[in-house]
Amino acid sequence: MKPRRSTLSVPGHIEKMHTKACQSKTDVIMLDLEDSVPVETKPDAPSIIIKSIESLDWKDKTLTVRINGLDTPFGYRDLTTIGEAVGQRIDTVVLPKTDDAGDVHFVSRMLDGIEMHKGFSHRIGIEAIIESARGLANVKRIARASDRLKTLVFGIADYSASIGARLVSLSGHGEEEDVYPGHRWHFEMSRMVMAAKAQNLMAIDAPYGNFKDPKGLEWACTMACALGLNGKWAIHPSQIDTINRAFSPSKEDVARAIKVLGAYERAKAEGRGAAAVNGRMIDGATVRLARQMKAQAEYLGLIKVSDEK
Repeated sequence: MKPRRSTLSVPGHIEKMHTKACQSKTDVIMLDLEDSVPVETKPDAPSIIIKSIESLDWKDKTLTVRINGLDTPFGYRDLTTIGEAVGQRIDTVVLPKTDDAGDVHFVSRMLDGIEMHKGFSHRIGIEAIIESARGLANVKRIARASDRLKTLVFGIADYSASIGARLVSLSGHGEEEDVYPGHRWHFEMSRMVMAAKAQNLMAIDAPYGNFKDPKGLEWACTMACALGLNGKWAIHPSQIDTINRAFSPSKEDVARAIKVLGAYERAKAEGRGAAAVNGRMIDGATVRLARQMKAQAEYLGLIKVSDEK
């Protein structure tokens, strides 16, 4: 799967923002029909998104569309309208407020029908947003609900509301974390990561609400990366570089991975199952981590195959 370090959320009803998003450095562009679109504009927003998808050059970016929730009068219509018109051109449908595996089953079966009706050769994926206590309680079942699933995404603001957590910032999206002695969302994020990785899915972090606070964003990215998440949403183009950098291997990371792989290959050639580098043991688990790091660096063009030697 292509990297999803950064996902730029773009209001679906504002066409000029779609053009700007194409020119950004984000890995994923998510055209949004949900929270960023006013209720009075929701009926017209799908046609604006369809026009943009058909007319703009999205280059090599991953393109997704967030539909409205299935508990609204808009969700099923978004799914059929977008799916039938441009399903062949989008990577995934992003499903908000995924509370149960049944939500994923419904979307997956609807996509089955759309693809059969339209004769699509391309299979549309699903990204499920976990943003309630119920969704987190069911996250393991959600993660294995469909082979269309690509990612699980943490929806921090709605999740906070669902458990009655204090509103400690203007946006409710991860700022002012000093209200708790530690990482306030460590358990929730780790639980989602475990469920995602057990099914070979990516895990994506919620956006950071204060786009004028680069240090806070960097901290949030560092924490998410340390917990095993693969990327983070962005609500403003100015956040993309920081997010991409945080979720990309650093030069030190790549050098360490290459060193580990070299030591392991030498040990294997000598008939040993483990090796040591600077007095530290390297075994199969270490090698798997190093291979993942090197593969990501190669995909992102940070190194070439020859750089391993």
